[in-house]
Formats: sequence, structure tokens, C-alpha cells
Amino acid sequence: MSIARTVLGRAGAVTALAAAGVLAAAGIASAHVTVHPETYAKGATDGVLTFRVPNEEDTAGTTKVQVFLPTDHPVLGVLVSPPQDGWTAKVTNTKLKTPVKTDDGTITDAVSEITWTGGRIGPGQYQDFNVAFGQLPDDTGRLTFKTLQTYSDGKTVRWIEEAAKGDEEPENPAPVLTLTAKPAGDDSTPATSTKASKATGSTESASSDGTARGLGITGLVAGVLGLAAATYALLRNGRPGKAS
Repeated sequence: MSIARTVLGRAGAVTALAAAGVLAAAGIASAHVTVHPETYAKGATDGVLTFRVPNEEDTAGTTKVQVFLPTDHPVLGVLVSPPQDGWTAKVTNTKLKTPVKTDDGTITDAVSEITWTGGRIGPGQYQDFNVAFGQLPDDTGRLTFKTLQTYSDGKTVRWIEEAAKGDEEPENPAPVLTLTAKPAGDDSTPATSTKASKATGSTESASSDGTARGLGITGLVAGVLGLAAATYALLRNGRPGKAS
């Protein structure tokens, strides 16, 4: 029985460490400001981007969110949602250094900043901010949306760091949208269809997080079952057997 206790103790410790690792990883991943979906086709039109902002403070609420849109590769035709949950949006336009030619004419200015205020994201909560666009650029492979998150205690978290290719994710990464090549023979549709992106734009993050958590839970269940099997085998082998 002493052997059984030793094995069970070690197995229990391993299971506990695995569980702690899974929960810690989930907490870190969910604490970042992110944009969803994570990919669109270059030049995609009539889509929606959702900026998910979680509150990572235990004693303060998020009271202000500022998202900065790139102007070197501008997003055209930006529209924000009507006021919701107390949040209102202020849109700032900037004159473009290089005007963009479109089928509807030449665009000389574009949205460079969106600031949401008036609402509150409490500890353990998150808020989705939806931004509709008319057209994404087709001359770059990624768009970085630097974001500032201000708390009720005056603290501001700057989600502005960009990771170089192959480097580890920085401590405060900026939300990044990857732009992929258009499918052959497709001149207008995004990586996922416009209708699909509108329907799933605010839920893809939840699906991704759910998948990660599901894999973690599956691993924990497997560990518990293995622990139970080991216990049964040890107890069975420890009993005196009948003479053959």
C-alpha cells in the first residue's frame, strides 16, 4: 500500500500541475485585446471587425478604449455601432499622405482613431466593439491596430507592441489582422464570405477560446482516468491471489 500511496501522490501532483498550466495559459490568452476574425482576404469589402477588450484588473473597471487604425494602409468606409451598454464612439479622420483610388473615386482621408467612452467593463468581464468597413487594403499582408485601455483608477495599458516574424509574443501585443491572398477568380469576397463574417465576427473568438479550453479539459479528464486506472491496478495487484 505504501507503493500505491507514492504512485498516487506523484500522479496527483502531475495532474494538478497540468491543470494549473492549462488554466494559466487560458487566463493569459484571454487577457489580450484582440481583433476578430483574425484573417480577411486582401481588398475584402463590406465586412465587420470585432475588437474584444477583456478587463484584467481585479479592483478597477475599463472606462475608455482607443483603437488606432493604420493610415499607411487605410481601412476605407469605417462605420461604428450605435451607442450600446453605455458606450459611445468618437471617430477621428486623418488626411492621407497618399490618396487611395477606388471605383467610386479618390479617397483623400480615412479614419485613424476610434475612442469608446461612457461604459464600463468590470473585473472578469469583456466587451466587444464592432467596426464595419467598406474596403480593406490590398497592398499589405497585415494590419496592426494599436490600442490603449484605460481603467477607472487611471492606469492605462498600451497594447502597441509588435512581434517580429519568428519572435515570441510580446507582453502587450497589439491586435493584428492578417490579410491573405484572394482565392483564384475572386475579386471581391473576403477570406470568409461577407455574410459569414458578419454572422460570426463576434463569435469566432469565443469559438477559438472554447476549443482551447475544450482541449485542456480533455487532457485533464484523460489524466483523471489514467489516475483511476493506476489506482485500480495497484489495489488489485496488492491483494493476495488464489493458488493456480
